[in-house]
Amino acid sequence: MALHAQQFFDDVIELPLHQYAVVGDALYASPQPNSPLRLRIDFAPTIRHGEYDGLRLRVVHPEQGVLDTTILRFADHGTFARRDTARGLVPGRDGYAVIRDWHPHSSQPPWHGAEGAGLRTAIEQYAHFWIPAPAVSRPAARPVAQPTSTTGASLRSR
Repeated sequence: MALHAQQFFDDVIELPLHQYAVVGDALYASPQPNSPLRLRIDFAPTIRHGEYDGLRLRVVHPEQGVLDTTILRFADHGTFARRDTARGLVPGRDGYAVIRDWHPHSSQPPWHGAEGAGLRTAIEQYAHFWIPAPAVSRPAARPVAQPTSTTGASLRSR
């Protein structure tokens, strides 16, 4: 696993998920207990082999399959803004806001220098939309006292 997916999801993204596992280069999660819906997150490839420009999120139902897919681009969430500024990379230049898995024996993971706050927020919002927290059950409200009606007869007797 030259992408070091487990480290990426644990150290960079740091998702507060109920239960998850990284298998290969993908994260599989159960964001809410007792929900049949699952979240799969993997790296979104570009047209180049071994190059990724974001994360692909999928909501999966065990019987209905994939319900939704979206791509969160690194460039849109500032994931590599600091790294690319230091390298003099700007939008439109080769290597901007991507990770490349071309040097599997490098001492640094390909995503070295990534900032995960923007992606984490977007993933949390996406998961909350598709897999909302269960509604909190509230105790039944007591019936509101009904005002007593005053009839014309009771007003006349005064």
